[in-house]
Amino acid sequence: MSNTDIIKFLSERKRRIAMSLAGVIICAISVGIFKLAALGVDPFQSLMSGLDAIIPIEFGTLYVIVNAILLIFSLVADRHNIGIATFINLFFLGYITQFTYAALQKVFPNPSMIFRIIYLIIGIVIICFGSALYMTADLGVSTYDAVAIVMANKWKIGRFKYIRICTDLVCVSLGCALFIMAGNHIDKIPTIAGIGTIITAFFMGPLIDFFNVKIARPMLERGKK
Repeated sequence: MSNTDIIKFLSERKRRIAMSLAGVIICAISVGIFKLAALGVDPFQSLMSGLDAIIPIEFGTLYVIVNAILLIFSLVADRHNIGIATFINLFFLGYITQFTYAALQKVFPNPSMIFRIIYLIIGIVIICFGSALYMTADLGVSTYDAVAIVMANKWKIGRFKYIRICTDLVCVSLGCALFIMAGNHIDKIPTIAGIGTIITAFFMGPLIDFFNVKIARPMLERGKK
């Protein structure tokens, strides 16, 4: 490999790492917005919300612990899905979400339903943009994403999309059960498993693809010229 090729490789690597970091930060901010909207979060965050309700430690630390356990699973089962972005997600997302949610609560302590719907829409757009950056960088997946990938590609249990639906349903069910066990009333469940959960689980694909085509991929390709 020539010096020019090495320089190009390192330059692209830096861009990919920067995109991964930016993607995780943006996704973490969006989760904080989802939590403020209280109209449902994505399936994995539903589980995290249930755990957060019942385990008396700060959310950021809890997120690291849960994802570290999932990381061990991935390292044992199939480490090919693990990369730099996996660790960026593991150590940063939970704490940034915690900070974002706390800051937004101070500014908007009691948002009306109209504002909660607006926050939900903003959160959806932001998380799709962040996901596009994170996915296009292609430096590893989150520890939760890796679980379904291992079960589909390594263990050959079934097709990824069906396994992912099953893991999402498990997360939502466990999250709701833990949320109730923590003493919350059943009518509060839509705050962690509501319309936002349905949208993030089934309808984010087209918007992520839009940001991939219009922003993320051009960003990566621009640096290669």
